Amino acid sequence: MFEKILIANRGEIACRVIKTARRMGVATVAVYSDADRDALHVALADEALPLGPAPASQSYLVIEKIVEACRATGAQAVHPGYGFLSERPDFARALLESGIAFIGPNPMAIEAMGDKIASKRFAQAAKVSTAPGFLGVIEDAAFAIEIAEEIGYPVMIKASAGGGGKGMRIASSRNEIADGFARAKSEAKASFGDDRVFIEKFIVNPRHIEIQVLGDKHGNVIHLGERECSIQRRHQKIVEEAPSPLIDEATRRKMGEQAIALAKAVDYDSAGTVEFIVAQDKSFYFLEMNTRLQVEHPVTELVTGVDLVEQMIRVACGEPLSIRQRDVHLRGAAIESRIYAEDPTRNFLPSTGRLVTYRPPAEGHRDGVTIRNDSGVYEGGEITIYYDPMIAKLVTHSGDRGAAIDAQARALDQFAIDGIGHNIPFLAALMNHPRFRAGDLSTAFIAQEYPSGFTPLAPEGEIAHLFVAAAAAIDHLMNERKRLISGQMRTARPVSFERDRSVMLGKMRHDIRLEDGDEGLLVRFEATGHAHLCASHWTPGQPVWTGAIDGEEIAVQVRLVPNGYALAHRGFAVDAFVYTRREAELAALMPEKRSSDRSKLLLCPMPGLVKAINVVPGQEVKAGETLCIVEAMKMENVLQAEQDATIRKIAAREGDSLAVDAVILEFV
Repeated sequence: MFEKILIANRGEIACRVIKTARRMGVATVAVYSDADRDALHVALADEALPLGPAPASQSYLVIEKIVEACRATGAQAVHPGYGFLSERPDFARALLESGIAFIGPNPMAIEAMGDKIASKRFAQAAKVSTAPGFLGVIEDAAFAIEIAEEIGYPVMIKASAGGGGKGMRIASSRNEIADGFARAKSEAKASFGDDRVFIEKFIVNPRHIEIQVLGDKHGNVIHLGERECSIQRRHQKIVEEAPSPLIDEATRRKMGEQAIALAKAVDYDSAGTVEFIVAQDKSFYFLEMNTRLQVEHPVTELVTGVDLVEQMIRVACGEPLSIRQRDVHLRGAAIESRIYAEDPTRNFLPSTGRLVTYRPPAEGHRDGVTIRNDSGVYEGGEITIYYDPMIAKLVTHSGDRGAAIDAQARALDQFAIDGIGHNIPFLAALMNHPRFRAGDLSTAFIAQEYPSGFTPLAPEGEIAHLFVAAAAAIDHLMNERKRLISGQMRTARPVSFERDRSVMLGKMRHDIRLEDGDEGLLVRFEATGHAHLCASHWTPGQPVWTGAIDGEEIAVQVRLVPNGYALAHRGFAVDAFVYTRREAELAALMPEKRSSDRSKLLLCPMPGLVKAINVVPGQEVKAGETLCIVEAMKMENVLQAEQDATIRKIAAREGDSLAVDAVILEFV
């Protein structure tokens, strides 16, 4: 066994590898860029070495710096995590040539499978089902149009060396090919240093299902079942689960056999993933093979009980697999939500800033539910524009899919983050979406169910009563504490604590009466006479109100707003104001503050770098015409004119770093 390994990565995956290595008694070395000097993985590792400037191209992607860090620390092996250098055969070779073990597959396997064009040719030779497409390199947009029209629309333009949704565009017509081709090549070059792209048929309404494989250096290869990764936006996975609600035992066996055949064809000797596009009729087509650990590996670990990082380390040491195919059993179900620094109300655009609050739910096993949170951040840390926007991976496991989803929903309600935009409200709503709960999934799910983006739901009916009860309980406790403040001015007569209250949820008014119950506070609705019993040990200042309403355990996100509380639960959100009856009457008379007209401005939708300004003052533009390109977190965002207009003024320049809502240009 190695005595010391270096993790050539950052964030949650570096922390994840460190945890397993520590359990195995293996010392760890972290590396970091200038932007990550105070990162969590640096603090967790036994040693840490700087790599250089914040851009990955000058730090995490420089092979020579990683090799030198190994020499300086005596690290015997390197775990690459995912992304960065994890699928670069020249990195694996450079390590091996320096006498350093690579905790991953052999360079030949990386080369064969890491290149999407070569991998599809390999798959065809291994008799793995493949989708129609052109597997040659496409040099220009004209040739791309020619190929697309031969295959038939829609088509997918994909980076050959890519992954993680970078360098991918769907084109449904001839007009969309040129721009999609240019954007895919540009993103591929920026993310992977390789701008080659290819084109294949895009299967409409498909599911994305992958098989986890595990091989050793003695010719043994097994699979650990499948993961469903169909909930995506912009080709980036958001929610993953194991097993898939679509796949039956017969289909699982066929997909597993093909995945193993492909792995054996390239002498695969580590953890890897064979990805398939699966039609709703369960027919499947090879998509690609990721020759590394996947982001979503925790769901497989929870349903199989196999620590994939440990297996990778043992295999890299030369140990044979201790697991045979007959030993693999899928137990229960696991759900993983990727918590991103992004604003779902702004079409999921990236968000950066400081984590003023970061309070994940407690990890562990209780009442048949396991909660796991893989993260590489901490409260007070910063989310920068330089790297992937993922904050954490929240994973729940239980006896069946429904129980795992319920556990995930509860855990998301308990996860408090402030200081940046994040997608927890969207994930919480998703867990309660009837189509998701039914397992009716596809990669188009978000586009179909949220075509205009996501807006938190306004509470109605029973859920509104829950919000009223929670708001009343919070406000009642706050008032009781205020009564205990010492040194208050005496009044001529005792102040009565009014029990009749009016709770405003948005514009909806609910008149209630507060009563003391034996086991908590009774919130009685005057309109119906129905009362809810609220019991909680919440104290002011905690970002999550946890307690029971009518005996049911719930968690509600709480943020103070002027004269009230911003509440969120299960994807519902509202500002709640608890008034006396007289205060409610007066509040109804207050005029609404109107926001200023900004329709003549193009605002930066997220913090980012201006890559291109495509217009000049005085230019007339048509609806749909590209105005500028802003890059954030390795993704290019093309900002287009929403209607015909004339450019009055350009307020930004190429190369500028802009904050969210910064003015880029003005229209006449």
